[in-house]
Amino acid sequence: MYNLLISSAASISVLLILDFVLRTTWWLALILALMIFMMIFVLFSRIIMKKVMASIETAGKDLQAQPPRFEKAVRELKDALQYGKWQLFVGGQLNSQIGMIYYMKRDFSNAFPYLEKSFFRNWVALGMLAVSYMKRQKKEKMISTFDKAVQWNGKESLLWSLYAYCLNECGDNVRAKEIIAKGLKKIPGDEKLKDNLECLEKGKKMNMRAYGDLWFQFHLESLGALQKHQMASLGGRMQRRMSVRK
Repeated sequence: MYNLLISSAASISVLLILDFVLRTTWWLALILALMIFMMIFVLFSRIIMKKVMASIETAGKDLQAQPPRFEKAVRELKDALQYGKWQLFVGGQLNSQIGMIYYMKRDFSNAFPYLEKSFFRNWVALGMLAVSYMKRQKKEKMISTFDKAVQWNGKESLLWSLYAYCLNECGDNVRAKEIIAKGLKKIPGDEKLKDNLECLEKGKKMNMRAYGDLWFQFHLESLGALQKHQMASLGGRMQRRMSVRK
């Protein structure tokens, strides 16, 4: 990362000048060099992140437009990928966003290479990547991706249920129940996880629709079920607007 390299080079230069040229005490030279490193690193980080956040905000407005401007949002985020060379984790965050946009558009082939570079803290993107591996019949890749996701996002109820759902779809009911049990250790008392564990124990279909829109974004339901959900959501919003007007 350019920011890290520039900050390190500047601090090392200061250290050498203070130690060998000015003959400053070694511990004072080290402290001053570290201060220089932090000042330059923080300054560059703020400049880069300001530019990245501006791109993300612009892309967000494009996605919220009616109709959504998907391609424009993707172009904005792709342009911002240049900052990934400057700041640690920026590339992963932007790739996550791009992959999620393609995935939600059901453009799975374009989504996949971006989701593969997802930021480890973005559990939704990792979940989409794991589902993509499942659909490609790469169970071990799916499992390793889910393991990475729950390691860093252990408090996300849907993530545990999604992991178990995919295992169950692969015919591994026993492991699916084990995953839900692990989720309940991380989130004790979670009703959705309890309900899904009970469904698995009884050999019933997991109740994933309890998670609402968050579940439907993974496109594991049929198009017909998704359309029904969208119509029901639209009807609910219209009823709420009418009640407010009254």
